[in-house]
Formats: sequence, structure tokens, C-alpha cells
Amino acid sequence: MLSCKALVARSSKFLDGELDLGQRMSVRMHLAMCRHCRRFIKQMRLSQAVLRKLPQGQNADLDALAAKLAELRRQQR
Repeated sequence: MLSCKALVARSSKFLDGELDLGQRMSVRMHLAMCRHCRRFIKQMRLSQAVLRKLPQGQNADLDALAAKLAELRRQQR
């Protein structure tokens, strides 16, 4: 059976429909037995949905904000 760590590693490809049949079945079997991973996948789906709704022109502003936050974090260390 697939481990939680292996499921997380495959989660993006699973959500994007990029896994072959055997890999999809392994993920689905694990999800049927692991409530923590079901919650993780649910949160990933929600994150994808939110990101799809963001305006397209805002990416540059978000990148600048992320860079500024990263710089502030480095200065605090």
C-alpha cells in the first residue's frame, strides 16, 4: 500500500490527472483508508480552486509581495 509520504509526492499529478491507471488506483485505495490524506487532498483541491479564481494580472504584485516577505524573514533571523 502507498504510504502517506508517497501520496503527498504524487498528489499534484493525481489532481492534474497525470497518473497512469495503476498509480491512480494506489492513490484511491490509500485515500479510502486514510482520513488524513483525504483531508490533505480536499485542501489541495480547495487551494487549486481559489488560485484559479485569482485575477490573472495580479501575479506580478503577488510575486513582489512574496519577495518582500521573504526578505523581511531573512532580516529577522
